[in-house]
Amino acid sequence: MNWLPSKMIPFSPPDISEQDIHCIMDALKSGWITTGPKTKEFEKQISLFCGASKAVCLSSATAGMELTLRLLGIGPGDEVITSAYTYSASASVIAHVGADIVLCDTEKDSCFLDIDSVEKAITPKTKAVIPVDIGGMIFDYPALIALAEEKKRLFSPKTDWQKTIGRIAVIADAAHSFGSVRNGKQSGCEADFSCFSFHAVKNLTTAEGGAIIWPFKPGISDEDIYREFMLLALHGQSKDALSKMKPGAWEYDIVHLGYKYNMTDISASLGLSQLARYPEMLARREQIARIYDNGLTSCDVELLCHSGKDFISNKHLYMTRVLGVDEDKRNSIIAQMAEKGIATNVHFKPLPLFTAYKKRGFHITDFPNAYNRYCNEITLPLYTKLADDDAHYVCETYRDIVSKI
Repeated sequence: MNWLPSKMIPFSPPDISEQDIHCIMDALKSGWITTGPKTKEFEKQISLFCGASKAVCLSSATAGMELTLRLLGIGPGDEVITSAYTYSASASVIAHVGADIVLCDTEKDSCFLDIDSVEKAITPKTKAVIPVDIGGMIFDYPALIALAEEKKRLFSPKTDWQKTIGRIAVIADAAHSFGSVRNGKQSGCEADFSCFSFHAVKNLTTAEGGAIIWPFKPGISDEDIYREFMLLALHGQSKDALSKMKPGAWEYDIVHLGYKYNMTDISASLGLSQLARYPEMLARREQIARIYDNGLTSCDVELLCHSGKDFISNKHLYMTRVLGVDEDKRNSIIAQMAEKGIATNVHFKPLPLFTAYKKRGFHITDFPNAYNRYCNEITLPLYTKLADDDAHYVCETYRDIVSKI
């Protein structure tokens, strides 16, 4: 007879309310289920929420990063820098456009891309840097933009878009940080372009989906940027399906050979419903994080700091490091937590540990800070429907297991 734990706590199930379901049903009944009025409204609401003038909704954050590179004309012969400590999407999009992936280490005892390492990695071929927001914490974009300004003499623009920016572009992998705040600004307001994820495990979900936002750029029309993203996202087609449905307006052009990365109205309707209750969802994540903070004070673990004088995260991930243990002991803790019915995760396995990146010549020994950050990291379950009693159970179980390692 198989033994089952008394509790089963998943890692990060989506929070789908009855209102969410009704909104999806309304979209299905409307007869408009692909990109249409709901998607356009979701773009408007995202831009209002973030304080941006425009937003572009797409099928994923990965699509957003790739299309931003394509918008800027980055491709073969160019280099793009990103972190070794991230999910593959941050780097794979660089390969998708034909540019060379340049990985940099994190700062010592930090999740974040090391700006000093970035400075050393910049060459005349460098066209962009993709820093990564981690667990809800926003990267220091002003510092990186200042570095890009200092390195302008090395920058050789190849396209009009690159000329207008006039330096290395800073593209935020903001997949984790929608709703986080730094220096009084919402996530997405400091990098040249920021790409959000609304995947099923994210704080706000459209099942699959993402968005790009950008601050106002002198010399570039927001409408021109938006139009170009729309062309890239839908086969280079000069009219979307909504425009083509107007009486007698079937005619369209294919301006260039684009891609298929558009968001559907089904997804957008879910996003609109989630966005309407996002403040209460963030508040609930804050409550759970406080239970963890208080419950783990006596535990020999390091906790990712989610708030300070000039920042507050959206509590996307509750990341911890078990001090003084190696990978094997870390994995043993994860297995023991699972035996108690608690699903945990690891963020992140550095890219040079994966076969695809080893084949490209990357070696983990060149990224000691990223490896040291990873080898004892355990992420605890954090989601809005996690009950207080279950959060206390996670703390008690984690403390007990760690104390015996």
